[in-house]
Amino acid sequence: RGIDALVFDIQDVGVRFYTYETTMAYGLEAAAKAGIPYYVLDRPNPITGVRVEGPMLDAANTSFVGYWAGEPVRHGMTMGELARLFNGENHIGANLTVIEVEDWHRGDWFDSTNLPWINPSPNIRSLKAASLYPGLCLLEWSKISMGRGTDSPFEQIGADFIGGRELATYLNKRQIPGVRVYPTSFTPTESNFKGVRIEGVRFEIVNRESLDATRLGMELAGAIQKLYPGKVDWTAGRRLIGSADVIRRLQAGDDPRAIQESFEDAVSAFVALREKYLLYR
Repeated sequence: RGIDALVFDIQDVGVRFYTYETTMAYGLEAAAKAGIPYYVLDRPNPITGVRVEGPMLDAANTSFVGYWAGEPVRHGMTMGELARLFNGENHIGANLTVIEVEDWHRGDWFDSTNLPWINPSPNIRSLKAASLYPGLCLLEWSKISMGRGTDSPFEQIGADFIGGRELATYLNKRQIPGVRVYPTSFTPTESNFKGVRIEGVRFEIVNRESLDATRLGMELAGAIQKLYPGKVDWTAGRRLIGSADVIRRLQAGDDPRAIQESFEDAVSAFVALREKYLLYR
């Protein structure tokens, strides 16, 4: 009551399960219901607006970490573009205005904007972490440490059942584009395995243009399923992974490349759908 307009001005990281976009969407719904204008002060997608990567979100798995069914993990859109898509495809009907970013192009990474890096949340501390996040966070629901409570969250993972050298060797043999994997060990000061020395792997991006972060996430999941069977209950990750078919394939031990190929048509359909909502070229 008594509010003239709602304004959304928050930096996200370009990933479906980063909850800022759901907060934006809920605000959009509330503004429509109240009959007041909604403004999105747009910001760059820090990991570019070029790459789009599945898996896609099933309607049955929508939640606060996945607002719109049919959205891929890495959507390649800005928050303003997403607001336009949500408003149109969900038939919200809000009085939406997007204040566009100047001089940003779809292929721009955040470090080409000359803007200072300010952590969008406490554990996304660098562009490197943001680039790996779409893949590594696919497993965050599990008991595996994502490096929270270390100096490098979302740049390394570990668990008490993982052998660092074994896992690194396996993943490097998979020849995952754009990344190399190295064994490591660390003691988290918070979250999973707090105060426990664990082994794991760290990820070094060697070519960010060719890195498919969610392919990395699928490869990591496949490696854990093969090397440490029974240690992870994949069904518990349905809201972050988003796809029941992908979970079924992981449980069955399917090759991650085949899993990725299974949702490529859906990714292409999303790319075509989003075209009318894009603001930048």
